Amino acid sequence: MMRKMMFGFLVVVLSFSCSRTEPVIAFGFIELVYYQDRDGPRERFSFFIIPEDEDGIENLADLYLYHDWDQLRWHFSSDDWVSYTEGSRTWIGSRSIAIQEGGTLPRGQYRAILVNHGGERSERHFSFDAPEDPPFPFPTLTISQSDFTVNSLYPQNHLVCYDEAGNFLQLVTLPGLSGSLRDLDIPSQARTAALWAQDAERFTSAFTDVSSLQQ
Repeated sequence: MMRKMMFGFLVVVLSFSCSRTEPVIAFGFIELVYYQDRDGPRERFSFFIIPEDEDGIENLADLYLYHDWDQLRWHFSSDDWVSYTEGSRTWIGSRSIAIQEGGTLPRGQYRAILVNHGGERSERHFSFDAPEDPPFPFPTLTISQSDFTVNSLYPQNHLVCYDEAGNFLQLVTLPGLSGSLRDLDIPSQARTAALWAQDAERFTSAFTDVSSLQQ
């Protein structure tokens, strides 16, 4: 009798431990990122959403991205997507949307599907309308002794700082295109940095190779 009562109690607890409310995709975007290559700028793509779920982000299981016209599909599970927090918002997604060698991501309509562990899902459509050609020349970063010089026409420019092992440390927004590294909020353990030049309105940016901060 006691075993039956305990089993019944467990059923009640489990039935209320997971909400049946579907998750929400509050916002989503695809960003085009140009990387340095010997043959010219090379395209890569990032895809991120702001998810909402009554049981928390840990209740989310799968994220899908579709381009129906070209029959393209990407799947990211909670084990392999990237997550980061910006203010009070948490983003999940991927910085490496894979395309066939030499191919480019189609412009146009996409849809994202978010699924939680209870099987509830939501769908949201959005557009990817990045320019077919780079809007600006590829930027450069030069570091000489304790000074930096940036050649960039992008509206926003940042230093992405890494430690000796290549681990990301901090994103530093540049107040201008040249100046002293000592005037920037660079962590003392930073050894290298790359330039991330961004055009947020076009969801387009450029990412240079790293440069040594120890000249």
